[in-house]
Amino acid sequence: MMATNLRMMSGGRLIARSGFLAQPAACLRQVCGRRLVSVRAAVATDVAEAPATVTSTGSKIKVRFAPSPTGNLHVGGARTALFNWLYARKVGGKFVLRIEDTDTARSTRESEEKMKADLEWLGLTWDEGPDVGGPNGPYRQSERADIYKSYVDKLVAAGHAYPCFCSDAELDAMKAEAEAKKLPPIYRGKWSSASKEEVEAEMAKGTPYCYRFRVPPNKEIGINDIVRGQVSWNTDNLGDFVVLRSNGLPVYNFCVAIDDALMGITHVLRAEEHLPNTLRQLLVYEALGFTPPVFGHMSLILAPDKSKLSKRHGATSVGDFKTQGYLAPAMVNFLSLLGWNDGTEKEIYTVDELTEAFALDRITKSAAVFDKVKLSWMNGQHLRALPEEELVSRISEALVAAGVLSDASSAFAAAVSKLVKGSVDMLGDAAAQVPPLLGYPLSETVQSEGFKPIQDDNFLEVAAAVLAAHDSGDLAAAVAGGHDTFKKWINGVGKAQKRKGKRLFMPMRVALTVGGGWCGGWWTGRTRLTMLCYASGSTYTLCCMLYI
Repeated sequence: MMATNLRMMSGGRLIARSGFLAQPAACLRQVCGRRLVSVRAAVATDVAEAPATVTSTGSKIKVRFAPSPTGNLHVGGARTALFNWLYARKVGGKFVLRIEDTDTARSTRESEEKMKADLEWLGLTWDEGPDVGGPNGPYRQSERADIYKSYVDKLVAAGHAYPCFCSDAELDAMKAEAEAKKLPPIYRGKWSSASKEEVEAEMAKGTPYCYRFRVPPNKEIGINDIVRGQVSWNTDNLGDFVVLRSNGLPVYNFCVAIDDALMGITHVLRAEEHLPNTLRQLLVYEALGFTPPVFGHMSLILAPDKSKLSKRHGATSVGDFKTQGYLAPAMVNFLSLLGWNDGTEKEIYTVDELTEAFALDRITKSAAVFDKVKLSWMNGQHLRALPEEELVSRISEALVAAGVLSDASSAFAAAVSKLVKGSVDMLGDAAAQVPPLLGYPLSETVQSEGFKPIQDDNFLEVAAAVLAAHDSGDLAAAVAGGHDTFKKWINGVGKAQKRKGKRLFMPMRVALTVGGGWCGGWWTGRTRLTMLCYASGSTYTLCCMLYI
């Protein structure tokens, strides 16, 4: 909080933008020379009242996710959006997406679009917001300037805010003095009690000014936080804070309070790093006669080393995980367990199951740890829960993308995909598992002691029979006919060569699974058995039938 107050003190004086506040001098007699004792005083009768949110239930519940479009959607933000979305869906309420883009230097429409795309990928659709509309728009703060203007005017007229003409040098001096005396770094300038004549003189000179909220002294203000229980603050540690910068842009805590009130937000579920902001927002609610929402501040998400999760720990944005091949349902499942549980040992949930089980009183206080190993395991569980046809198709497409196969729709691709489906957690894992299945260490095999008896037992005879069957089409027909037909063909070769058991199956196994030409010179490039197997399009089938 101290750092926040210091920033507010040092950032209070910027360049004035004319016309943002209507006739500020007309409000001077309401502002000058007064010190507000309580923020419970009523304001002008034309101030709209927010809904009575604390007792709202069912369809009256309204929650929001309000990201700043200054980068990618971080997993922490995604978790916040998910918890709000789950609660709204559980009780039949509304989920609002609001874009907090008043940081004009860093906010971009490109970032906003990426965030919305990531939310849509997760399945977190919104009932009100950009591109959807709703009764309380616009839903970008940059488009709500006139709304903020009107409420700053109301605060000024009611004596809850006043113009501050302090220069940067004066603010810096206040900060230094507070540090030297080990006092809270709050605003102690003269403009909270300036006379009408002093204010008019500065305005006549064109001195830039911001507007500060007049904080009541020595007042305890608290909330009953859904997650953290009773939390309270004393206003003496806050000081008068800026609500409107001198460039005409409103300050975050002012915008948020106005937007939540006018949009009818009943529950604010957000990260615990926002807890210090709550006091300022409560003061604004009270000064304008709005009923505050119910607050719930969720724990931080930490890295495995218990430090704050950051890019140095690897991927941290939803888009990164999407690119890496994680499934959206797996990501939702994993995020849901970062600070929530249903009281059981259950770990794998569908989205519908999460919606049914989710409850605010099961959100935990303790920090959650982002374990990517567990995320990958969970992804494997969701991957194998897919319908077999869809799973095989996805693995086949991943193998083509990795350059392992050329045709995702082939029977060969389907056969290989079925072979690896039980051992992959990520679609990308399949590519590394396929080459060992298709390859065969022929050179090592023919030079091994184990192969010598097979070689001495006229291996060439069996290999020649395999090649002849390939050239005639008999081998392809045997494979196409299924297990019984293939077994009949092998038995036919054995009968013709008077072989059975190991004398038949061991040389046949070598002949049908080789990965390259035999270095002993018995085979030419035309008759490499790998080519035979690929040409038939049935390496997997042949291998399996020989191993059965």
